[in-house]
Amino acid sequence: MLFMELLLLVWRQYRWPFLIVLLLSLASAALGIGLIAFINQRLIDTAEIAFSVLPEFLGLLLLLMVVTLGSQLALTTLGHHFVFRLRGEFIKRILDTRVERIEQLGSASLLAGLTSDIRSITIAFVRLPELVQGIILTVGSAAYLGWLAPKMMVVTAIWVAVTIWGGFLLVSRVYKHMTTLRETEDKLYHDYQTVLEGRKELTLNRERAEHIFTHSYQPDARAYRHHIIRADTFHLSAVNWSNIMMLGAIGLVFWMANGLGWADTSIAATYSLTLLFLRTPLLSAVGALPTLLSAQVAFNKLHKFSLAPYHAEFPPLQAPRDWQTLELRDVCFRYEGNGFSVGPLNLTIHRGELLFLIGGNGSGKSTMAMLLTGLYQPVSGTILLDGQAVDADNNEDYRGLFSAVFTDVWLFDRLLGPQGADARPQLVAQWLQRLKMGEKLQLDNGRIVDLKLSKGQKKRVALLLALAEERDIILLDEWAADQDPHFRREFYQVLLPLMQQMGKTIFAISHDDHYFVHADRLLEMRHGQLSELTGEDRALASRDAVARTGH
Repeated sequence: MLFMELLLLVWRQYRWPFLIVLLLSLASAALGIGLIAFINQRLIDTAEIAFSVLPEFLGLLLLLMVVTLGSQLALTTLGHHFVFRLRGEFIKRILDTRVERIEQLGSASLLAGLTSDIRSITIAFVRLPELVQGIILTVGSAAYLGWLAPKMMVVTAIWVAVTIWGGFLLVSRVYKHMTTLRETEDKLYHDYQTVLEGRKELTLNRERAEHIFTHSYQPDARAYRHHIIRADTFHLSAVNWSNIMMLGAIGLVFWMANGLGWADTSIAATYSLTLLFLRTPLLSAVGALPTLLSAQVAFNKLHKFSLAPYHAEFPPLQAPRDWQTLELRDVCFRYEGNGFSVGPLNLTIHRGELLFLIGGNGSGKSTMAMLLTGLYQPVSGTILLDGQAVDADNNEDYRGLFSAVFTDVWLFDRLLGPQGADARPQLVAQWLQRLKMGEKLQLDNGRIVDLKLSKGQKKRVALLLALAEERDIILLDEWAADQDPHFRREFYQVLLPLMQQMGKTIFAISHDDHYFVHADRLLEMRHGQLSELTGEDRALASRDAVARTGH
């Protein structure tokens, strides 16, 4: 079946709990069939009227209820444990996946995976007991009915097989629409993201808001509505087909017994009772199929992300100490799709230097920063630290040299120091005052209480977080762009020299030509190529960086 891959995965991860669940399900099915046999032998065939029959019957009913409930709860609990593990593995794989791959996938599709797909798998495991119970009860009941009346069993089996086959054809159409539905859901998540993240611009420009609502959201929503209605139509058709065919089977049983004389009335009554008993589990099983098919679609979707393989541990970083030179040697990078490439880049950075990088929009500055920090992997060329190449084996340790504040800054509410320990309170207190955030930022045992800040204040907090980590190299991507003129001057003239005094190597992307004089070295990116500006070129850039990058 289509969902067998999920079951096999559960079997590999939880073999003994799965065996226990299976035994409980078999016990539940055996008790159900035993109850029918009890009714047939003690209440139909012999028609015992002794008072002792009632306690036995009620005891059997109670035992059936307890074992059935236990088997269903055990399977549901096992399913939730599996989903918990699946969600954790998915998050860990995202954390371990290369940044450029995450950027290719986009946050909308990954959020859909973490919410919609994981939810579909969770619902499937909640409904899985119904399917398991239905299958086991059907097989067990068929064996019992075959023992009672073999000829009637053959005809009834054919009838039920036709019922199941018809239901399967209808459910396969459900699967087809569920697959398309999942792709449409990705588009809807993108629409939601556009509406939420572009809310200010869309409030200002109602024509754009109308265009997005009319030409993006509504077509995707209509497609979703179409496929969900079609899926529900085939699902309900499958349920009704199964329901009516099972009722027809009861009529067929009495026709074979009374019309053809294949069995007496008591056996026909037992057959009918068994079919009525199976009707609910079979209908539940058919009803559970769409959720299981949705789970298979979701499971396939998670696999298509092609994330990094799962590793449970976060290996401790061994960031190089007392390094002296960091070299980019013929480093190249190329974006898939748009053809833009950067490099070959050649640069040697000495420990403790303050470097500024300038360049126009689209010149490759941010890509250069991503390569330098090890967040992007070069397609060719080498990064060397004290002459030793940085490769897949030591890239994690190499990245441990860097703290960064990117333009699209994301704030975390916990101040962490080296090796993930608590940040040094004295360091945090000093820089809170230097960043003029002492009265604006409320800390509670190393946690930032309120992150509702202006963009410039968020950049200051991000710098505080970076400094608290006490790493050797700090990357600042246009950090001063959101600061007021007074604090911008404070940043270049006071804060950067203080960081150098702390032993930091600073790589800053900047457009503030008035302050280029403070840099030890001035670098420029132009059309994906890197050069160092010296002498007259540096003086010219310091007078008018905007005019220079516009060339």
